[in-house]
Amino acid sequence: MRGTPLKKTIFLLSALLTVFAIASQSQTATVETRNASKPPAQARTFFPHNWVRGYTDFSVAPSHNEPDLGRCAFPQPASAGGMASLCTAYGRYLLSGYVELQPFGRTPARHFFLFFEPKFSFGRNIPQLTYTASMLPIAYERSIGVGFQLPKNFELRATQHQVDWLGRYSKSLGTADLHTNGPYGLYATFGVRWSFGGYGHQGASSPY
Repeated sequence: MRGTPLKKTIFLLSALLTVFAIASQSQTATVETRNASKPPAQARTFFPHNWVRGYTDFSVAPSHNEPDLGRCAFPQPASAGGMASLCTAYGRYLLSGYVELQPFGRTPARHFFLFFEPKFSFGRNIPQLTYTASMLPIAYERSIGVGFQLPKNFELRATQHQVDWLGRYSKSLGTADLHTNGPYGLYATFGVRWSFGGYGHQGASSPY
């Protein structure tokens, strides 16, 4: 894209986002006004409303845009076999999701929740050599952890992340194989998350 069309596109997207943000704030204020006179519903002690919540997502990467999972060298050495190389860990399809479990509705335990974020990668491609529609399994990436809700839409989170290679990627794939342990590898983190605009809290069982 040339400079002028790109600037126009960015300006248009910014304007639309601003309009949506203002509309969302107005809608939230209206709902809160309507519900101000209603007494808050008492949550159940175990398995309150929306104690399981999340989303699923399926994405397709067009040719020449395949995700690089960091397993195969690029460009591949000539000894790898060119188009016949077995190291083709460049994804075409991504299947992912996110699930939160918050089983307690009362007592301070209601602020604890568990979360699970899986992602599966499929494909068989080598950039600049071969592009296919194959759904050959490549990797299973996941994050799992525990969180605690704080006031003002803050959360404390402890997360553990790891990757398992699937199918033929569980063994060596020749001279193009970098033998890595997957995207970002194995790690654990402790962090703080802040949500705004109501994101992530519509389904919470019991807010502060």
